[in-house]
Amino acid sequence: MCGIVGYVGDKNAVSIIVEGLKRLEYRGYDSAGVAVLHDGTLHVRRAAGRIKTLEGILRERPVTGSLGIGHTRWATHGRPSDENAHPHTDCRGELVVVHNGILENYLEIKDRLQGEGHAFRSETDTEVLAHLIEHHLKTTGRLERAVKAALAEVTGSYAIGVVATAAPDRLIAAKQGAGSVVVGLGHGEMFVASDIPAILSHTRDVVILEDNEVAVVTAAGVELSTLDDEPVQRDAVRILWDPIMAEKGGYRHFMLKEIHEQPRAITDTFRGRIAPETGTVVLPDVNLDPATVKALERVVFVACGTAFHAATLGRTMVERLAGLGAEVDLASEFRYRDAIVGPETLVVAISQSGETADTLGAVKAARLKGCPILAITNVVGSALAREATGVLYMHAGPEIGVASTKAFATMIVAVYLLGLWLGRQRNAITTEEVKKRIHDLVEIPRLIEKTLELDGQIMALARELAHARDFLYLGRGLQYPIALEGALKLKEISYIHAEGYAGGEMKHGPIALIADELPVVALAVRDGSYERMLGNIEEVRARDGLVVAVAHTGDRNVASKAKHVIGVPPCADLLAPLVTVVPLQLLAYHIAVRLGCDVDQPRNLAKSVTVE
Repeated sequence: MCGIVGYVGDKNAVSIIVEGLKRLEYRGYDSAGVAVLHDGTLHVRRAAGRIKTLEGILRERPVTGSLGIGHTRWATHGRPSDENAHPHTDCRGELVVVHNGILENYLEIKDRLQGEGHAFRSETDTEVLAHLIEHHLKTTGRLERAVKAALAEVTGSYAIGVVATAAPDRLIAAKQGAGSVVVGLGHGEMFVASDIPAILSHTRDVVILEDNEVAVVTAAGVELSTLDDEPVQRDAVRILWDPIMAEKGGYRHFMLKEIHEQPRAITDTFRGRIAPETGTVVLPDVNLDPATVKALERVVFVACGTAFHAATLGRTMVERLAGLGAEVDLASEFRYRDAIVGPETLVVAISQSGETADTLGAVKAARLKGCPILAITNVVGSALAREATGVLYMHAGPEIGVASTKAFATMIVAVYLLGLWLGRQRNAITTEEVKKRIHDLVEIPRLIEKTLELDGQIMALARELAHARDFLYLGRGLQYPIALEGALKLKEISYIHAEGYAGGEMKHGPIALIADELPVVALAVRDGSYERMLGNIEEVRARDGLVVAVAHTGDRNVASKAKHVIGVPPCADLLAPLVTVVPLQLLAYHIAVRLGCDVDQPRNLAKSVTVE
């Protein structure tokens, strides 16, 4: 969601901060700002809109300084505006705060501070925190103590950065349940950010804050402590991502680049975890001992958005491969419904960022009931990874486009590996069967490469379909979650209304929508639902719908019934979604480009949803 970048050292903080904020644009934002300390005075520049607007202001009214903080905001309290943009100051302009998250009791504190004479300039909850820290600074005299005292009064979630004239050599950062805060370690300089790509061009060594921790960051180093003043010792983590991975690499958009990166990302996810010759799957970080695995009675997947679609596939994979009953639940619903779970229920939480607020809330609810928890995430050291009993990292690399593509593919591979691992641990699947399943998986990157060769055909199809204002996606069995995902991708980046349905549900309502060349994307590969999907296609044709079918290459039955056919190579049914989703990603992408939409940063969306 929102982005934070901070710097303290001997260089120009403004250029470093703005560069870092640009690297966080993929998170989604509606305003941006910076504050730097120079000659004992804080200088703040901020504006609604894109970072280029802020850069224009900085050219007109330049500022310099070697200590500063910056922010990109995604509105929660108060509309996007110059006044509501971060950083926010106290009454005297001697202290600035940037903040990700939501302060739930800000109105109560605001009323109290107004009664004490504080004047507020914005509609945000964040400004309350600036005034509250100012209030405590008058009595404590030290910035870090004032920050801790203020945070002790607030409820809710926060990831913050604070700079003040009273402490001209330091930046204070703190975190509680709102995304991540990392401190980058340099030589004679230090960096603070809400996400690793913001500072990766400067350092690969980072210290990751956990909940209820405060960092005092100076050019010489970082000191960690809890809100209760207990010192914290934590080793730095070395990040192995290449900064070039976060660039477009010649592609027009990050999304297109990431679609084409899927064969590599899938390979990276299973590399080192499978032994085809022995039929072994090795997942050393799941931290589930044999007794716990044997005692399991069911698996519950919790996730949001695209991750929920991957989890829906995971349910089938676990049932088939591990012989365990499995369920899938929206994390935003699971966390509030007092689910009947316990030590015999493995909760698998899926989140690309590992910072999704609802997924973290679901995990915390499950922990209270004694469930073992496995995190499937892409970000090393993320909040989800730290909350879970064990973790299965996806190894997708940085995903910049807001609409997830390669992360979705690696989520599917991760749950497939989990299913195989659980199956062997529980003797629900033989070694020979695992060998075959591993062989099927190793083939997938090559098959996706072949599917990506359809890009030109799909671009031409997008020209014909871009005029449509509604789409219907249909799938059955393992292709039903792909129908949901295809519809979601189109909605996210083209703003065209689209619905995904199970094919068997078409006659229970959606069939009323079919008329006048409505595009209906039918996933009709040769699997257990093939004949029934052919029936669905006939029903669409009978009502003048325009059928776009994703089918196996050379399928004459489908070709005789559909207006357009996208032919994909056949593969094992459990892994077929990895292939069939690719044309739907490309179709959404090319339609959005055709319509002139902002593909990588679609309106109203954020890469990581770190608030409810």
